[in-house]
Amino acid sequence: MSYTEINTNVIAFTQGMLKVKIFHTREEMGKEAADNVSDTIRLLLKEKDEINMIFAAAPSQSDFMKELIADERIRWEKINAFHMDEYIGLDKNAPQGFGNFLKERIFGRVPFKSVHYINGQAEEPSKECERYTGLLRQYPVDIVCLGIGENGHIAFNDPPVADFKDSKQVKVVELDMACRQQQVNENLFTKIDSVPTHAITITIPALMNSKYMFCMVPARNKAEAVYHTLNDEISEKCPATILRTKEEAILYLDEESASLLN
Repeated sequence: MSYTEINTNVIAFTQGMLKVKIFHTREEMGKEAADNVSDTIRLLLKEKDEINMIFAAAPSQSDFMKELIADERIRWEKINAFHMDEYIGLDKNAPQGFGNFLKERIFGRVPFKSVHYINGQAEEPSKECERYTGLLRQYPVDIVCLGIGENGHIAFNDPPVADFKDSKQVKVVELDMACRQQQVNENLFTKIDSVPTHAITITIPALMNSKYMFCMVPARNKAEAVYHTLNDEISEKCPATILRTKEEAILYLDEESASLLN
């Protein structure tokens, strides 16, 4: 890796096609990511009347979302919003639900043109996957805002179920133990038995089909995942390695998540 110091606060380099930016703090990381996403939104809206965005629901996204909703330059009424995954079987009002997380932090805070939730309480999850697939076809994705899990997943595409050539856009997956344990480690659930075993997720090809990807990954618990994302061979063993093949993708790190990089 060839590091370039942009200024005293930012180090940048490229790994494959993936641009990487390292900041001292997660707050600085969130501000820069929000500014870059805002710039991209405004660029796209010069070319088209409305755009479509997918958001991740995770504590790693909180700093970014806080800055994004404070940006008065964004014309939210021209954006259709989606989220990338949802637990199956949680109570509709459970705070751990990803739709609820996003509603509290962004979907319910700014006037989107439309917000499309994945229904984790659907009686037939396979039919919910078909419904959401139809929406993604109707609204081709322009921007994906995502994170990386401790096991290297993007969305809920854990290593055992990740497929870089998946024929589906949305599917039901079984969550691996590392993914479920992360939810406990981040105090989203009190014990592993409370974490759902299955979820609905947008697949990797559907995410990669977007025009732009902005990936925010702060905190010490993500350091190993970041290291593997940037150094392992590109394979489903670490799903996030696929980001290195994306031309319009940026990975944002803080000092803690970048701590294992040379």
